[in-house]
Amino acid sequence: MSVQLHINLQRTDVPPGAPLFDYAETLGIKVPTSCRKQGKCKECLVEVTEGMECLSERTSEESHLRENFRLSCRCKIVQDGGVVRCHTLRRGDMKIERHAFQLPSSGQKMQLDPTVTRDGDRILLDGVEIDRSTGPIHGIAMDLGTTTVVIRLLNLETGEIVADASIENPQRFGGSDVMARIHYDTHEPGKLLQRTLIGYLTHAIEEFPVDPKSIYELVVAGNSTMRDLFFRLDVYSIGQNPYQSITEIEMADGRRTTTSLAETALKLHLPIHPKARIYGLPIISGHVGADAAACMLAVDIANESRLVAVMDIGTNTELILGNKDKIYAASCPAGPAFEGGKISCGMPGLTGAIEKVAIESDGSMRLQVIGDGQAEGICGSGLVDLMSELLRVERMNSLGRFEQDGDRVVLDASNGTSIYFTESDINELAQAKGANVAGLQILFANFGIRFEDMEVFYLAGGFGRHLNVQSSKRIGLIPNIDDAKIIQVGNASIEGACIALLSKTKRAELESLVKRVIHCRLETHPNFFDFFVEGCQFNRVESRLDTESAAS
Repeated sequence: MSVQLHINLQRTDVPPGAPLFDYAETLGIKVPTSCRKQGKCKECLVEVTEGMECLSERTSEESHLRENFRLSCRCKIVQDGGVVRCHTLRRGDMKIERHAFQLPSSGQKMQLDPTVTRDGDRILLDGVEIDRSTGPIHGIAMDLGTTTVVIRLLNLETGEIVADASIENPQRFGGSDVMARIHYDTHEPGKLLQRTLIGYLTHAIEEFPVDPKSIYELVVAGNSTMRDLFFRLDVYSIGQNPYQSITEIEMADGRRTTTSLAETALKLHLPIHPKARIYGLPIISGHVGADAAACMLAVDIANESRLVAVMDIGTNTELILGNKDKIYAASCPAGPAFEGGKISCGMPGLTGAIEKVAIESDGSMRLQVIGDGQAEGICGSGLVDLMSELLRVERMNSLGRFEQDGDRVVLDASNGTSIYFTESDINELAQAKGANVAGLQILFANFGIRFEDMEVFYLAGGFGRHLNVQSSKRIGLIPNIDDAKIIQVGNASIEGACIALLSKTKRAELESLVKRVIHCRLETHPNFFDFFVEGCQFNRVESRLDTESAAS
């Protein structure tokens, strides 16, 4: 007998007895590895979504893994019959947001002013020679997300984007949110989260069309936990009240003057020039991290006279509100639901993901799939559309309960297995949405304005770029404001990282700016729970500014 194996977007019947890595190789699927299938590098991760009973027991090399994650070089199919579904954490390039935007108040193009320069054949970093070369000078900007990692390779002399890549963050084996990762890193020896990520980044960098040794700086944006893990810092304090990075604690004690970080590529084991600098953008406070700082740089809030807001929806949603005179910021622990995590048929924005949904008059589903091929699951923008449509046609009520579909709604049943959506999925999304809405209400109340008082609402992030605004407003994911005020700007975090990479002047501006931001700690607000419960319902979100909340 054979086993029906589904791996990434491919399906085949295989005899039992071999590791999943070998089956993937026969299908031409590239599995990350640095140890040639010896179980040492910990990179050949697969997430098993069905058929775990068909697989061998965990080996000692897999003892660090939780839930449905396995090492494909150690995990064998041992049972005849059945179905095994799994995927690597490099399922081809994810849907990369390449939309660049320029929003400086002056309207002028930013002047290139990188820290890496050339003097003849001398390559200088802050004026100090680190190499001799007549070839091009490159740098990397990275948005290190909890779920997704985006990297851009730039020519530092022209500002041109040479190449880019996007991968799933392989640290998901340590948990889907930052608190789980903090717990994992604190209790598991060996800095496995950082080691595994470095392995994946190494493969991505080596696939760029340039000599890795021509890369002389890498700028990192990410939430406080992701950034500090990358730099091998102890993240325990970020998970404990008052939720501070060790860099914040040291700055408060006078042991440092900035929360930004700098290390050499050699120290962090990256395959670029060994003397290259790895620069971690400064964090703001608590979980409001370097990704929020990068967003501020991208929208040029330091020079903005209008009252603007930025909402970057993700596992940790970042919220920023203000202008050149005053800035408030908050971080919402939304969890991975809107990025496909913990959803029955959820997946990131990869080929095969349903990204748009419409319900026709006859009740049938009209689906748009990334890549225009067979549907494999549903990503965040598709989930928002689906809930909006179910609400519109009254198949779901405002409490997130189905009115006529039993315990699930089937979207597609054409690929041998149904892609479906359950009330349990709605509950996960409702809680993620509730955290975001609570953050919005508290941020605006503390600032002392209503939603309609802001002049521009930037909906940021690759996910935010592809959202249907009407669907988002209908389910209460974003404020119910005039469409003309909403600008979907794409990945503002990677844009900000690029600006910091190309301009030491802007980098210095950001170092000063983050110290002026007022951090709104959501968990201490007396109305947080009420806002959260209200936000879990699927209604349009209106301002709740009142005397009590404004004074809090």
